Amino acid sequence: MSERMPSHIASVFFTVHVNGAWRPTPEQAHDHHDPSALAGHHLRQYLAPLLRRHSVLDPVAARDTANTALAHWLPAPAGLEVTGAVQLAVSARARDLAEEHARRQQAADLAHEDEVRHLTHLQRVLADPDLRQVWWIAQYPDRYQELTPLATALKDLPLPHETTDDDIRGEIRRFTDRLLTALHTPEQREVFLQALTQALHTLGHHDLKTTATHWQAAKAPGSPSA
Repeated sequence: MSERMPSHIASVFFTVHVNGAWRPTPEQAHDHHDPSALAGHHLRQYLAPLLRRHSVLDPVAARDTANTALAHWLPAPAGLEVTGAVQLAVSARARDLAEEHARRQQAADLAHEDEVRHLTHLQRVLADPDLRQVWWIAQYPDRYQELTPLATALKDLPLPHETTDDDIRGEIRRFTDRLLTALHTPEQREVFLQALTQALHTLGHHDLKTTATHWQAAKAPGSPSA
């Protein structure tokens, strides 16, 4: 049989030729008046979702997927088993349509990535009180009085989610960023560093504890960097 079947773009088709075969199942005799038609119908139904995963721009991958799936006998209705071998062809028109679709999709993806990058940067600026203040003054130098209500409105805005982080690592990083932002006074920082040092000691991370101890000493009252 030879016919058109949709690719991963519903309106762009492969031309498919299947050299199919059928046989009765070992357990029972077939009971259909036209087993060849039934076998062909079943092969088409089996192949259609496989080909819809592939682009006409890569017919070899589509053909290999189809032939691998049909490499053994498959159960079919009415006591039949079917198998077959697939050959694919792609018209110049189908290839042109697929290439145009790919160009449009690439342009849309790039525009989306640019927009996400811009919004992520803006979220990072607005979530950080210091950056937010500088950004607002640079953007709206004559509207400084609106900065306080803006800060109130954005007080719960989280830092952007880092897509490269696993869930727990990203949550810890965002929590730490918010915590450090919230530690405004030397006394608060001292309490935090004491708790951090004790936690690292309990966990047995002595190198990290040493680093935290150095931070604690550097931030102590009377130290050069305090």
